[in-house]
Amino acid sequence: MTLFPMSLAPMTLLALAFVPAAIWAYLLVGRGGFWRCAERDDRVGLAAAGLSAWPDVVAIVPARDEAEVIARCIGSLLRQDYPGRLSIVLVDDQSTDGTARIAAEAAAAAGGADRLHIVGGTEPPRGWTGKLWAMRQGLAHVDAQASASALVLFTDADIAYAPSVLRRLVAIASARATVLTSLMVKLRCTSAAERWLVPAFVFFFQMLYPFAWVNDPRRRTAAAAGGCMLVRRGALAAAGGLERVRDALIDDCALGALMKRQGPIWLGLTEDVHSLRAYPHVADIRRMVARSAYAELRYSPLRLAGAAVGMAVTYLAPPLLALLARGPAQAAGLLAWAMMAASFVPTLRLYGRSRVGALALPSIAAAYTAFTLDSALEHVRGRGGHWKGRFQAKTRRGEARGT
Repeated sequence: MTLFPMSLAPMTLLALAFVPAAIWAYLLVGRGGFWRCAERDDRVGLAAAGLSAWPDVVAIVPARDEAEVIARCIGSLLRQDYPGRLSIVLVDDQSTDGTARIAAEAAAAAGGADRLHIVGGTEPPRGWTGKLWAMRQGLAHVDAQASASALVLFTDADIAYAPSVLRRLVAIASARATVLTSLMVKLRCTSAAERWLVPAFVFFFQMLYPFAWVNDPRRRTAAAAGGCMLVRRGALAAAGGLERVRDALIDDCALGALMKRQGPIWLGLTEDVHSLRAYPHVADIRRMVARSAYAELRYSPLRLAGAAVGMAVTYLAPPLLALLARGPAQAAGLLAWAMMAASFVPTLRLYGRSRVGALALPSIAAAYTAFTLDSALEHVRGRGGHWKGRFQAKTRRGEARGT
């Protein structure tokens, strides 16, 4: 006796069983090949870059209580083998842990004290998220310079760069004539929680925003990865500046959409830019996802319900059918589960994880669904978008709190 025939007619069960199989067939062949992890910075042809002179670049680093990681970030930027001039603007966003002092010491140790400029950040005005307001203050500092750089690298404070990264970023921007060039940094994958949950975060992000579609000027799909975004200042100004996205909790994708209206953008994976942010426990990853998951659904209960049902049909139904059904319905469940696992393998390989872990994707997806529901609950409680003492999700009036 099986579970499913007790509650569903055999033909109805069979019809339902083919839904997840059809979904995974589409995801494999019709969603820009997102799962292949093919859009990478080391696979971009740069022969046509044709740079006779390397433009000046200024890196803007918003930092709020980043004492543990800021030295590595600043040091890695100052050690870039970039042929042009690189300067750094650190916006110290009201830190209380000595972030600015540690950054200055790291710059001096790297012999680049004259290339680091520290701006004291202020409390974000109503309608601005904290990070975007810090970025805006850094950009205002750059705009005030007599010879402001044409290229701005917006980078998080918990990011470390290999020496060749900036040269490659600028070369890609030149070869592709992009107004925004972004890298999905390699996330930390050390603790047990990270090893099980982090690769799936990258997998889901690529599914939502297939990088090949992002990089295709003919498609409307747009996104960026906020840890590393090289932007043309002129194009950003023409788009209306950061003011246009000031309340966006998912600021990188909002900026990607804004910039793609100005010209081509490019987003890719990399092995040479690493996140230093640690997520030692499942609860840490839950908080990271819950901070913005409901914003991705535009704070809509209807979208939330649809997402939960969609996750159940796409990820949970295949193993249930494979284990509990019989006949053609079981075969359809096995097929869907096999396609799901196969699609996850390239991301696991990127993170040095065993391909056997691909079979666990249904349970991992269930965890992310729970994190998303928690995100909605936190929003209802008035605690949405929490980051270092600030609750930044939009209020019912449609504004970011700013505090």
